[in-house]
Amino acid sequence: MRQLDSPAASLHSNLVIFRPCQPTRVANPPTGPHFIHEIKADGFRLLARREGKVIKLYSRGGTNWSRRYPLIAEAMGELRISSIVLDGEAVILDRKGRHDFDALWSHSRDGEARMLAFDIIELNGEDYRQKPLLERKRRLARLLAKARDGLEYVEHLTGDGATIFDHACRLGLEGIVSKHVAHPYRSGPSRSWRKVKNPLHPSIARVREAFEAERQRRKGQEGRWRGRELSW
Repeated sequence: MRQLDSPAASLHSNLVIFRPCQPTRVANPPTGPHFIHEIKADGFRLLARREGKVIKLYSRGGTNWSRRYPLIAEAMGELRISSIVLDGEAVILDRKGRHDFDALWSHSRDGEARMLAFDIIELNGEDYRQKPLLERKRRLARLLAKARDGLEYVEHLTGDGATIFDHACRLGLEGIVSKHVAHPYRSGPSRSWRKVKNPLHPSIARVREAFEAERQRRKGQEGRWRGRELSW
């Protein structure tokens, strides 16, 4: 029986403020046998937790999304486990099987969202964070071997990172995330995980638009502040 002061129990109770691993953005993917590569999903980062029959879904910032994505919650409930915490991304697919970020952003098809799980953080009271990445992924692959709508395992690729990234770009994908096979799971920014983004993918334009909107907002605030100074 899991003790209340165990690392896994603490993880469950503090998941709302838990910081998932954040890959470092780099210009070129790493090379060598110590890294595997995953296709980057165009979705929302998601932490999925189940303890007994209670299921919670959290955004990267700790917002409770449990009711937003019923298909994911249902799939979590079908797992034959007592407790679990998964790390992954919520995505919605279009008719061609591509990630449809606009549908995810607009909440127009939240009922169709599924989770692409790429890491396991806790299972049945055991804290998996200190285990090597490959060991975590092997356990996750076995757990999700049975196909179920709403929850899928993220396969990884081995080989030359630059070649894999080139193919991802040719297919119009967002990019890749390269991960060190022997490192533990680290919360917050980490160079154990490194992402390379396709410069032609729509997500790049979204980042630029968000940056420009924030710049204009701050410029407007500065203008209003100066106006108040003049009026005084």
